Amino acid sequence: MTAFTGKVVLITGAARGIGAELARLLRARDARLVLTDIDPPPLWELARELGGDEYVVAVTADVRDLAAMEVAVARGIDRFGGIDVVVANAGIGSYGSVLGVDPAAFRRVVDVNLVGCFHTVRAALPAVIERRGYVLVVSSVAAYVAMPGLAGYAATKAGVEHFANAVRAEVGYRGVAVGSAHMLWIDTALVRETFTDLPAAVRALASLPGLFQRTVSVRECAAAFERGIERRAERINVPGWSGALRWLKPVLQTPLIERFVGTATRTWLPEMDAEVSELGRSLSARTQALVEEN
Repeated sequence: MTAFTGKVVLITGAARGIGAELARLLRARDARLVLTDIDPPPLWELARELGGDEYVVAVTADVRDLAAMEVAVARGIDRFGGIDVVVANAGIGSYGSVLGVDPAAFRRVVDVNLVGCFHTVRAALPAVIERRGYVLVVSSVAAYVAMPGLAGYAATKAGVEHFANAVRAEVGYRGVAVGSAHMLWIDTALVRETFTDLPAAVRALASLPGLFQRTVSVRECAAAFERGIERRAERINVPGWSGALRWLKPVLQTPLIERFVGTATRTWLPEMDAEVSELGRSLSARTQALVEEN
C-alpha cells in the first residue's frame, strides 16, 4: 500500500516530458491514471508501458476544447469510479518579443496555457470535490519574474497561478486542496528546442548568475510534483530555492531593477527577434507540427 494506491489521477499534456514522467512515478505507486494529450502515438505508447487498460485510460484531447476534457473525465470516472487528483500540466511557449511574435502563436499560448487550464479544472472539479481531492495547476517561475521575449508565456503562467489561488478560495471549505507548480529550467524537449532555435536566448541566459542557469532533469521535477501532490501542497517550486523569487517579486519590479534588465535586453532581444524571423515561426518545431496536424 502507498499513499496513491487506488487513487485516480488525471494528467493533461501527459504524452511526454514532465507529464509522462509523473505518470510513471504515480503508476509505480499504484495510482490509476487518466492521461490526455493532443499527440496520440506517444500517448498510446505510454499507456501500454504503464499497464494498459487495466490501469490507464488514455484519451486524445485538446485542452482548448471543454467538451473533449469532459469526455476524458467521464471516461476516467466510468473506468475507475471517480477522480482524486487533477494535474493541469498541458502548456506551450512562443518565441519573440511583443513586436516580434506571431499574434496567432501568442493567442494559442493563451488558449492552451490559460483557457486550457480552466477547461481541465472545470471538467474535473465536480469529481474532485466528491472525493475531497487535490488540484495541481502547473505554472512557472515566470509567474514570479517577468521574462523579456516570453510575454505570452509569462502572462499565462501568472494567470494560472492566480486562477489556482481563486479556485483554492472557492473549494477549500469543501475539503479540496489546490496547488500551483513553479519551475525554472527543466530539461524538456520544449526547453531544448528553444535553446537550439534561439542562440540569443542562450547568450542571455549565460549572462545570469550560475544559480539561474541550472537545468533540472525531468525526473527530478516529476519527483517534486509527486511529493507535492502527496502532501497536497499549495506551491511546488523546482528547484526549491526558486520559491524565494515569489517573495522578491516587489524588489524585482522596482524601477532600478527594471532599468538594469532593460539595458541587458537591449542587446539580445533584437537578436532573438531576428532569429524568430529567420525561423519563420514563433513556436517550437514540435508544437508547430502539432498545430498543422490539428
